[in-house]
Amino acid sequence: MSFDLFKINEDHEAIREAVRAVAEEQIAPHAAEADEREEFPKASYDALVASDFHAPHVPEQYGGAGADALATCIVIEEVARVCASSSLVPAVNKLGSLPLILAANEDVKAKYLPPLASGEAGFSYGLSERDAGSDTASMRCRATPSGDDWILNGQKSWITNAGLSEYYTVLAVTDPDGRRGANVSAFVVEKSDPGFSFGAKEKKLGIKGSPTRELLFDQVRVPGDRMVGEPGQGLKIALKTLDHTRVTIAAQAVGIAQGALDHALGYVKERKQFGKHIADFQGIQFMLADMAMAVETARQMVYTAAAKSERGDDDLSFFGAAAKCHASDVAMSVTTDAVQLLGGYGYTRDFPLERMMRDAKITQIYEGTNQIQRLVMARQLLKG
Repeated sequence: MSFDLFKINEDHEAIREAVRAVAEEQIAPHAAEADEREEFPKASYDALVASDFHAPHVPEQYGGAGADALATCIVIEEVARVCASSSLVPAVNKLGSLPLILAANEDVKAKYLPPLASGEAGFSYGLSERDAGSDTASMRCRATPSGDDWILNGQKSWITNAGLSEYYTVLAVTDPDGRRGANVSAFVVEKSDPGFSFGAKEKKLGIKGSPTRELLFDQVRVPGDRMVGEPGQGLKIALKTLDHTRVTIAAQAVGIAQGALDHALGYVKERKQFGKHIADFQGIQFMLADMAMAVETARQMVYTAAAKSERGDDDLSFFGAAAKCHASDVAMSVTTDAVQLLGGYGYTRDFPLERMMRDAKITQIYEGTNQIQRLVMARQLLKG
């Protein structure tokens, strides 16, 4: 069920139909096991690569599908509808590689984007640190010049798909005495670089099928030609990246919420109490109506933000933050209500709703907490 405020084109609908088939047939069967075992669902990853949905945003000139921002959001939404952990494959591949697409020179793009497009390699993103989460400019990871190269020391925290990805876009301070925020540069670090290692897997509430680990840098030599953009432009590139990729997290949130609503609808139409289906009770109907209304408003906001992302509109910062903030709040609310509709069953692992509820929480936190999103929106409003 979908009540669109505007008509998306036939190509986008065809993508939705194709990715939904892959998600339901080849990804959904592994979702519960990935969560239970806290293991990356390799079979789901292989299905995404085989169907070219693992990194659909990569431009065609680098061997990618060349999907626009809305198409990429649809892919993430449909995968998240059955497995939030698996939806982080296309989402994080975009997050990790978008700095290159936005700011890298042609040599860097030509080296790293084709392996991503083919599925030979994944991309992750190294921005946050233990003491530099929302306050990214306070990062301590350092890159010190050494001839034409840079020596990287420090760590990054909460890195999605760390250890799985071959490539990492890493932000580090390159001018300790420079102006705060204008002294950070971006680099591509390869998994095989000597001195680069990973911390233990985090024990998490949700998205357990996607590993989250620290990146550890001990005298890691990075060739100078792996810098993304100009020296000192790293934080600017990072924040511009987030303006675009927050929309993909919003899409993930919509997918989780839609999946929860779908399961709740199926349950209330079958479950009987007091001699009739519980879907016939007005109190239940009102809950369902509110849930569907919230999901649809979030979806329309995400699609609008995706269109702005594709065009590079000046108000993308506001709309990206608003979409992420609203959609993630909706995901948390709808999954909580979906658990409630199933009663005791909703609280058990026999049904996917408790997993969806746990998975939904992270969408309010990563790529900027919803408090930070509100700050971003307020700044845009006041600036205007």
